[in-house]
Amino acid sequence: MVDDSGRSFARILAANVFTVFNGVVGGCFILLLALGAWQDALFGFFVIANTVIGVVQEFLAKRTLARLAVLNSPRAAVLRNGLEVECAVEDVVIGDTLVLRPGDQLAADATLIESHEIEVDQSLLTGEADPVTPKTGQELLSGSVVLAGSGTARAIRVGADSYAARTTSEARQFSLVRSELRRSIGRIIVWLSLALVPIMAIVVNGQVQAAGGWSVVFSNGAWRGAAITSVASIIATVPAGLVFMTSVALAVGAVRLARRRVLVRELAAVEGLARVDMLCIDKTGTLTEGTMTLDRVDVVEHPAPGWQSAVAWLAADPAANATARALARDFGPALAVGEKPDAVVPFSSRYKWSGAHFASGPSAGSWVLGGADIVLADSGPGARARGQAAALASAGERTLVLAHTLVPIPHAEPSGPRLPRGLQPVAVIALGDRVRRDAGEILRYFADQGVEVCVLSGDDPGTVAAVAHAVGLPLAGPRADARDLPSDPPRLADVLRTQRVFGRVTPEQKKAVILSLQSLGHTVAMIGDGVNDTLALKHADLGIAMGSGTAAARSVAQIVLLDGSFARLPHVVAEGRRVIANVERLAKLFLSKTVYALVLALGFGLLLWPFPFLPRQLSVVDGLTIGLPALVLALLPNSRRSRRGFLRRAVRFCVPSGLIIAGALLAVTAYASAGTRASSTQVHTVAVITLTLSALWVLVVLARPFTRATAAVVVGAYAGLVLIVAVPFSRDFLALSAPAPELIVVAVAVSAGASVALELIHRGALRRARTAVG
Repeated sequence: MVDDSGRSFARILAANVFTVFNGVVGGCFILLLALGAWQDALFGFFVIANTVIGVVQEFLAKRTLARLAVLNSPRAAVLRNGLEVECAVEDVVIGDTLVLRPGDQLAADATLIESHEIEVDQSLLTGEADPVTPKTGQELLSGSVVLAGSGTARAIRVGADSYAARTTSEARQFSLVRSELRRSIGRIIVWLSLALVPIMAIVVNGQVQAAGGWSVVFSNGAWRGAAITSVASIIATVPAGLVFMTSVALAVGAVRLARRRVLVRELAAVEGLARVDMLCIDKTGTLTEGTMTLDRVDVVEHPAPGWQSAVAWLAADPAANATARALARDFGPALAVGEKPDAVVPFSSRYKWSGAHFASGPSAGSWVLGGADIVLADSGPGARARGQAAALASAGERTLVLAHTLVPIPHAEPSGPRLPRGLQPVAVIALGDRVRRDAGEILRYFADQGVEVCVLSGDDPGTVAAVAHAVGLPLAGPRADARDLPSDPPRLADVLRTQRVFGRVTPEQKKAVILSLQSLGHTVAMIGDGVNDTLALKHADLGIAMGSGTAAARSVAQIVLLDGSFARLPHVVAEGRRVIANVERLAKLFLSKTVYALVLALGFGLLLWPFPFLPRQLSVVDGLTIGLPALVLALLPNSRRSRRGFLRRAVRFCVPSGLIIAGALLAVTAYASAGTRASSTQVHTVAVITLTLSALWVLVVLARPFTRATAAVVVGAYAGLVLIVAVPFSRDFLALSAPAPELIVVAVAVSAGASVALELIHRGALRRARTAVG
């Protein structure tokens, strides 16, 4: 099989090297190396780190996707020499007869040979939501999923020539999904890129004029110092570590989830976890253990003969659903008496019943197995059986009714098969599915985290309501029957404002519910494992598939619970919130620096003042106020639910913070240069002290609430400033000197004033946020 799961290594390398960010930062890095100022080129680490992490991230994802393609590739059932055998998808050849059953995904383009009420979903390929009922001789596309019925088809195009291979090769390539966080950071980088050209012109001219003018700097060699200080002011405006730390935080989150048997197929899905406030789930396998066992069979006084053989056949039909198959253990093998039906209606989640007609023999007549409220009339014996089934369902049992009539099953119509007339109850069957012991605890966790849960089940509404009540989910009414839901989206949205538990939900209704919840402003996650969940998984903000589910469900989900455990979900949501809340905190830290760097670059450039920093000095300040703290803040616990509007909140915080810090530095620099006639090294020193003390208060604000880790980070940053100013080796390396006590007092006093202003702004922002939430 050709590995087309991504770009070649050369293309990966080129895509990560030749970026706008690397062009700006890398160009400055190369310029400083050419000038021999390697001490001032410390920021080049970010060029190398960003490139390495980007290349490694995509290459590992490419390799992982290639392995997953092999591991998750479904095996195809084919007829060869009259025998059914299984083979790898790539071993299917033209002319093979494919055996099709519910849940199967076509391994090749094929022509339908034989059909037993087969239904096919081609939405993964064509985007059309409605399943189709193909006729014999009709072409089926590879990648389509069998929803119901069974049949055979002859392969006509295989491998790279098939429709799925031609249309999905690009989709299989690794890519980072669009997200608000990445989109916002991308917009910031674009804005900076557009602004850098005029800013560079102003900065370079300002530094040259401050050094004596263009003619002077080229005659006395002062151009070298002007170039270095120009680079310092330009490089300070680029949030060099933000993209790097965002990727690190997302990757660490994905690794942590992988250790809990949760596969994150796309890193940006971690952001989706943080924003989820509505979780849509099925009942079976999530609230319950998903293992059906026969509890009781209540037979009418004079049942139609052959009913046990009919149940055995319906239970062992290859197209039977999981509920019917649970009966096979108690009713024995199919065709125990050698009977074969003349007509069959396989189970479908659309009409929720299956049936078979026997023309003669002990089981003569039509037999239907399905929900009592669907199969039986609400009068006579049917009413009594429906009442009995409803009573069992209200106790949490999954109920089926077996009904019989001598009338043949009508031929299927375009809208689907119709029930035969005259159906009379034969037996009411109750199956048990135990509620998970930890289901109530998990749901309470979601409630505490502000995540609502919506149950979408195909089971009897009474059964669904009973299970929901057992695990503590509120019910807006006595029954939650999806058949009563309006099809009009606005009216459906009105129902969903209060109701959260539904039974008898069809696949199309699951999709409609997802879309209506989104229209109400919810960020929706959908958990599914079956073919009937694929539409909802595709349209949810975040699709979560069970590892034991169908290949179709896994193929459209961004996250896969490898062991299929519902208990993993609290860890999944908690990890997503931790990562994104920390990334937003880091973004405010980095972007505050970008704002004050822009103001300083323009301010000193327009005033024609010498820039008060060397690149190495700014690198150390960044390390104390941003870089080293970011490594800790990115990995801290954080349960705050993410909200939309990241860029707006960041601007409201970072712009005033940056202006205050820049104002403090301009004031101290003006006082030191004009008021005391301090030397350039002394000006550099007080500038480093002022900038570090002022910017550290942004860290103090963002590190709250304090823990041992955050307190240690803040204390360590302040101690680091003392060390770089006091230790002779660091002073010499950074070209600093001990300033006059007067300058130190001024720097500390102005920084304290800036810190107070930053604190007031932060408290005001908190009050506005509480008012908005309230």
